[in-house]
Amino acid sequence: MKYVGGAAPKAAEEPTTGERGTRNRVASSILGHGPSTAADLAERLGLTQAAVRRHLDALVAENIVEARQQRVYGSRGRGRPAKVFALTDCGRDAFDQAYDQLAADALGWIAQSAGGGEQGEAAVTAFARARVAAQAERYRELVDAAAPEERAQALARALSADGYAATARSAPGPAGEQLCQHHCPVAHAAEQFPQLCEAEAEVFSRLLGTHVQRLATIAHGDGVCTTFIPRAHQSRAGASPDEPAAPAPPVRPPAAPADPAAAPATPAEPAVPAAAAPPAAPARTDHAPVSTSGRNPA
Repeated sequence: MKYVGGAAPKAAEEPTTGERGTRNRVASSILGHGPSTAADLAERLGLTQAAVRRHLDALVAENIVEARQQRVYGSRGRGRPAKVFALTDCGRDAFDQAYDQLAADALGWIAQSAGGGEQGEAAVTAFARARVAAQAERYRELVDAAAPEERAQALARALSADGYAATARSAPGPAGEQLCQHHCPVAHAAEQFPQLCEAEAEVFSRLLGTHVQRLATIAHGDGVCTTFIPRAHQSRAGASPDEPAAPAPPVRPPAAPADPAAAPATPAEPAVPAAAAPPAAPARTDHAPVSTSGRNPA
């Protein structure tokens, strides 16, 4: 990674080689773990919080990171949420995104060549799906080889190898897991063409065998791309979300009571004629629901 503080204002004091390296470590830690507090960074980097805050102040002044209020999921305790520091667009540009604009230009050309409008969007969607399909083939072997409860972690490792700095962790509550991508090599292109994000989520769904839900994306201004994965994927991981669920075991009908007239009605099932015992009254051939004689009951 090139030095993220290379565009510092002229008036700022030139950092020493050691300071420059530490600031790069701070920025890289935020990239790899997402928005972080000063305490988190100090613990990960083995620095004091005072030293971390000094480097954060410099990175904020250089527009490499920005301070935000920490997003709280679930119940929130008392007090103000902790302040976290996230990479800005300028900070992300320092992490090898030189070809991002080229990708956006290429997608724009595809859309225009297809005629623009809905046809252009359909062409970009087709390209996005083809692009991630190739990734999915490389990821599938790693995901399928993992135990069901570890497949989200396996997918995160595969994504990290492709530069997405991904992690998987339990979501708040017992409902599922969160797959977090702290870096997106095509963030600017995805901002203009959300089909890239949509196609990626479709691939996650196929690999894990369950429908997933995107909670946040870097392309929309969030600090991290977050995808929710229900716990159900652990039992059917690797299956296609379009695959029909296994049929339920057959349900035996309840035994008929001694008196046919006392048999309870079952609206959800069609009535089955009782052939085991003769009816108590002669059968009628007409189908009137109340009176079958055609005469006035009075």
